[in-house]
Amino acid sequence: MAKAKPKASDLLKRVREICLSLPETTEKEAWSAPTFRVKKKMFAMFVNNHHGDERVALWLDAPPGDQELLVGVDAERFFVPPYQGPFGWIGVRMDLYPDWDEVRELVVDAWRTSAPKTLLPRLDATSNPPASKKTRRTKAK
Repeated sequence: MAKAKPKASDLLKRVREICLSLPETTEKEAWSAPTFRVKKKMFAMFVNNHHGDERVALWLDAPPGDQELLVGVDAERFFVPPYQGPFGWIGVRMDLYPDWDEVRELVVDAWRTSAPKTLLPRLDATSNPPASKKTRRTKAK
């Protein structure tokens, strides 16, 4: 029997927990979607069937080069989102049974990309720092 697709509300709950665990992160609805911001700068947006694309996805600010790398390695799970894509953001398909450790790493990368440099030590001081980007980027899926 086929596995039931995860519900968007359940996915959003997990995304919200991850995002709001990061220093000085707030949630704000914009464009009829939950967005997550650090010091008022958006780093993540949760979208459900955006303009009829039939995807539940998380759009994330990404460090330079990550968009090309991730989309190039796995174009089924990663994509260039509209509007934010030209600025290097990545889209992550959440409706394809996400790897939550990987999602957390990508969210932390997005937060680091958007956060003021003065806030970075607060994240680095947490007791559960994410795995290095090198580990994630080289992992075979």
